[in-house]
Amino acid sequence: MPDESPIAAMLGAEKRAIGVIAAITMLRMLGLFALLPVLSLYVAGFEDATPILIGLAVGAYGLTQAGLQIPLGALSDRIGRVPVILGGLAIFAIGSAVAGLSDTIYGVIAGRLLQGAGAISATLTALISDATRAQVRTRSMAVFGISIGAAFFVAMVFGPWFAAQFGVRALFLFAFVVAFLAGALLLALPDTIERPAVPRQWRFADTLRPEMLRLDFYVFLLHAIMTASFVALPFLLSISLELALTSHWKVYIAAILVSLIGTVPLILKDERQGKGSTVAIAVLLILVGELALSFVAYSTVTVFAALALFFAGFNFLEAGLPARLSLLADDDSRGASLGVFSSSQFLGAFAGGLIGGRFLVDGRPENVFFVCALLAAIWLASHGFGRSRQTAE
Repeated sequence: MPDESPIAAMLGAEKRAIGVIAAITMLRMLGLFALLPVLSLYVAGFEDATPILIGLAVGAYGLTQAGLQIPLGALSDRIGRVPVILGGLAIFAIGSAVAGLSDTIYGVIAGRLLQGAGAISATLTALISDATRAQVRTRSMAVFGISIGAAFFVAMVFGPWFAAQFGVRALFLFAFVVAFLAGALLLALPDTIERPAVPRQWRFADTLRPEMLRLDFYVFLLHAIMTASFVALPFLLSISLELALTSHWKVYIAAILVSLIGTVPLILKDERQGKGSTVAIAVLLILVGELALSFVAYSTVTVFAALALFFAGFNFLEAGLPARLSLLADDDSRGASLGVFSSSQFLGAFAGGLIGGRFLVDGRPENVFFVCALLAAIWLASHGFGRSRQTAE
């Protein structure tokens, strides 16, 4: 029988905190996502570019993000969230400048690695947990996830347009500027957010419980699939479909808008019932979308339909997975727990860049999408196995 208990209303301070954190996240992710639709084509023009280096340029930020989320998340448990967020934004800005001023693909990769070193996703998520009650946590994380989805949505339109007008180098300068804007927004946080109590000891063992590791694995697969897909998508649209770079945004924006038909009902069902079936449905949508990109991407219409399915599943999971983890994490190790989660997320982005580059070697983007479909199938199977084990127990 579905849960019919009333949904708790958010307090004014909670709404303000969520709005500010979501805006900071949206600006930072916009700086990253705006590069996705154009970066692989841009770095392909450098003299020493190879498919592997192209994939590395797209996904390199994920390696340093993965390596630093855990220590910075744990550090935020000790010294507070705001100092860690400010430091991470400053490093992100420096990396953006390095990549934008570089004349070689190796310089771009170095800048992307520095961008990733500003690893504050876990700390931002922990700050939301600090600022909200458990009764509104899932909704708060959904807003946080929607801000990332909104950044993705805007970036798919803004990135190709801005690059066509001013060049891809200018997109790195844009990322530099928005990092400072995001830092200034911290001044708008409400004063009522309590600083988390300093834990007596580092409790990383609490972050490695099986139910939390399962979510870490899920987010790794989600971002590996997403990044690999965006190594291949610009080539599919530009070469296979012969669409000008300035027209790519039309396909993305239409697909994301239509995808909301699937994303919103999944979020509402998950909010009220919290059933594991919502994860399975979202992964199935990604699987079908990737298969369609691999086998029937013969026209703009079929690519649009495939992307709509992909985005419906992706946007739900981007919001739903961190919400699940934040509820499982202990109060005195939440930053570290979200650090493990975010590390898995960005390690997936790094792996996705390598996968995209490896299977794009022969110039066939459909091979990349087929590998992504295989990853989604593995995910779906592991989710079903995990649920069956929980039922047995």
